[in-house]
Amino acid sequence: MTTVIPPGVLGGLPGIVAGFTTRAFAPADLDRNEHRRRLGVRVGMPGVAGVEQVHGGDVAVVRAPGVTPAHDGLATDQPELLLTVLAADCALILLADAEAGVVAACHSGWRGTVAGVARGAVETMRGLGARPAHTFAWIAPCISVEAFEVGEEVAAHFAPEHVVRRAEWPRPHVDLRAALRAQLVDAGLAAGAVTADEGCTALDTETFYSYRAEGGTAGRMIGYIGRRRAS
Repeated sequence: MTTVIPPGVLGGLPGIVAGFTTRAFAPADLDRNEHRRRLGVRVGMPGVAGVEQVHGGDVAVVRAPGVTPAHDGLATDQPELLLTVLAADCALILLADAEAGVVAACHSGWRGTVAGVARGAVETMRGLGARPAHTFAWIAPCISVEAFEVGEEVAAHFAPEHVVRRAEWPRPHVDLRAALRAQLVDAGLAAGAVTADEGCTALDTETFYSYRAEGGTAGRMIGYIGRRRAS
């Protein structure tokens, strides 16, 4: 059903439930609200919050189930509320300050990365009482630098160290993971608190959906995170 978040990262934080669905969890034509509902039931958190993503940088605070329009991230300080974001090549970032009881999730393709959605998630969490120095983040499988060929007009939006050029590549490639890691560290997270899965959605379509590799597939994976109520 899901990739495993390594122990000691989000999955090792007390009370935190987090993960990432693979294509085996839901068929490509499954309604997205039904996808979220099934996921909530599966992880024991039927209260599910989602977002209508627009490839921007806005992060909303939510405290109840439902779908928030025109945002690319969600944050909450409420227990038993599962935050969900969707992707099929873009990066999904899950964040938690377990001590403060604050979690967040955001969707970050190249436009969202340039718009600073990951930084926005950290700042929104700070507004709920989280401390960046105590926050952990996990970047889900996404398109890898090997598969993420872009035009010069896109490459120009990224720092030179996040643009990779090779003699065998006719156009530049962007290292989305590296750009997001740098953004999170710049926002105050410790470098060791940011972990990125190395899975590539575009190069492993047996496991993942890939918009780019599959010609605009309707299928999506879900990144999810929530906090159990303290017993």
